[in-house]
Amino acid sequence: MVIKRYLEKAVSNDLQEKMVFVGGPRQVGKTTLALSVGNKFYSNKYAYLNWDNRDDRKTILNSSLRADKKLIIFDEIHKYRDWKNYLKGEYDKYKDRFRIIVTGSARLDLYKKGGDSLLGRYYYYRLNPFSLNELLGKSEKVNVFKELEFPSAKKEDKEAFDMLLKFGGFPEIIIKQSEKTLRRWHNQRVDRLIKEDIRDIENVRDLSALQILVEILPERVGSLLSLNSLREDLRVTHKTISFWVDILERFYYHFRIYSFRSSKIKSLRKESKIYLWDWSELKDEGPKFENIIASHLLKFCHFLVDSEGYKANLYYLRDIEKREVDFLVTIDEKPWFSVEAKTSFKKIPTSLKYFRDRLKIPFVYEVVNDNDIDFLKDDIRVISANKFLRGLI
Repeated sequence: MVIKRYLEKAVSNDLQEKMVFVGGPRQVGKTTLALSVGNKFYSNKYAYLNWDNRDDRKTILNSSLRADKKLIIFDEIHKYRDWKNYLKGEYDKYKDRFRIIVTGSARLDLYKKGGDSLLGRYYYYRLNPFSLNELLGKSEKVNVFKELEFPSAKKEDKEAFDMLLKFGGFPEIIIKQSEKTLRRWHNQRVDRLIKEDIRDIENVRDLSALQILVEILPERVGSLLSLNSLREDLRVTHKTISFWVDILERFYYHFRIYSFRSSKIKSLRKESKIYLWDWSELKDEGPKFENIIASHLLKFCHFLVDSEGYKANLYYLRDIEKREVDFLVTIDEKPWFSVEAKTSFKKIPTSLKYFRDRLKIPFVYEVVNDNDIDFLKDDIRVISANKFLRGLI
């Protein structure tokens, strides 16, 4: 089972101008994407160099790149202390001869371990887990500030959504669809994330406490994240817990979204909400459903930023009166559409109407995990999740 990744064409096009960096969670398919680009667009004339491989590491340090190749793929090179200077030198020297892809499970755009800036020499993409459209091999045209376009719902859409909700969006598990494999994969992924990826780069003295934090965070999904509460649970300083949460975010264990700020509402300022890149870790139906919607919206925003150049952002809405809406997508900080995620439809939340009117939000959706739902009520569209997500990437 081979599923074409949604970034293939965009990455191939941008390679004609600059290096391309591809970041994303461990095992999300970054290397497979890079190799697929090499196979399809460079007639297999590529060299794959993994910093974790001893022979490849020697090749990198000796700067002895194969002359008969057109594309060079550097994997996990951010673990090399001087990786930025190295890439800058190789790119400036060979940019007319080689195309270069750099992949890594840490945020390559944020790591500044010294060396000259690479600004202007690369495009950065974030590879997200599979979404419903990508899994189905479909794509819908996106016009910003226009209403999302939703194709007619089909039985296969609901089946694919249920499978995604259960198994998550990571390739290995999507292909196998085995509960036993999923359980084992969860255990191995967290161990490797902490004991290999984070240990290799970050200076964390108490890895066991960091692992406890990983076990605690899923309980906070969809809620306001209190660092003080986490600090008390783990009995560490505020600085330490903040550092650990930042590390896990940099390594794509979780992502945070923040409250949208506007003079039209008295919004919260500091609090964030947390979601996991792998929503299959979650047990409770409500947070799990909210997380899969959040992940699809984040992927949508990432694509608009990385590929299309829009300043797209994902927020939530909450004011000091505790009125709240799960998600708001903006372009240039202007509201485009808001989304409230519910496992089933009961009634239109008053907060959706309130924020729509106060912020003049053009399109408002209540997304539910009920099948075959699509109707307007008070100019708010109530729609099944499997149909709504077909309007994204």
